[in-house]
Amino acid sequence: MTTLDQLNKDGFLVLKDFYTAHQCDVLMHRGKELVKKFNFDGHPSIFQTNEQVRTSDDYFLNSGHNISYFFEKDAFNNNGVLKNDLFHSLNKIGHALHDIDPVFKEFSRSSKLKELSLKLKLEKHVIIQSMLIFKHAKIGGVVDIHQDAAFLYTEPCTCVGFWFALEDATIENGCLWAKPGGHHTSLRSWFRRKKDGGTEMHLLDKAPLSMEGMVPLEVKKGTCIVLHGLLPHYSLPNTSKKSRQAYAIHLIDQTAYYPEYNWLQRKQSQLTGF
Repeated sequence: MTTLDQLNKDGFLVLKDFYTAHQCDVLMHRGKELVKKFNFDGHPSIFQTNEQVRTSDDYFLNSGHNISYFFEKDAFNNNGVLKNDLFHSLNKIGHALHDIDPVFKEFSRSSKLKELSLKLKLEKHVIIQSMLIFKHAKIGGVVDIHQDAAFLYTEPCTCVGFWFALEDATIENGCLWAKPGGHHTSLRSWFRRKKDGGTEMHLLDKAPLSMEGMVPLEVKKGTCIVLHGLLPHYSLPNTSKKSRQAYAIHLIDQTAYYPEYNWLQRKQSQLTGF
């Protein structure tokens, strides 16, 4: 069975030793450097794990063009003061790391990724967003079950995610969960901009995403997990003493219809592949 056949069958691929431990360490070190440069001005954007109440301010809506910083939901106390140091208060950094930062750009456009994209027949796909996800020990929260295509809607559905384990991912520290073959289903919702401002989770199919048949994707550092845009997946809180950092990029076919109401808007000329 080819790599593409496996992705079409299961909706995901687990590719061990895709990147070296050193390459993962370089990316994590760069993440810490970016946090040190972050000028926290007291107006944070909070990453909501309940996708229907996601922050929709200008900082969030413009993050597709920038390197933006998103806090954990419970990062602040009732007085608006961080409960932990800045680094351990952040949920993720996104969404244009792959274009702006040279270290992330090199990682995101490696020869190995180009080779993989050809095997998966993604020649027309371009990288539209990227995220460094921290999932800190005892802090990283749940990410509810969702389909990536809900946030990067195209007609037809062309969204593909590449998720890289920068550290070992286990059940205890919040690894991904997915159902083999679960992508053979409809898109349930579409996260989009409202005409009068803000965002909404527009319901496309009333049937809830099923948790039945989900399996943990426990992987070692350096693993690449490829995710079909319709594959339901989630992650549980990190209850361990070890962090679970990961880096993710998402791609869409540049020839597909990309609505002007999608939350993430970038000029077509800014988008490139591998």
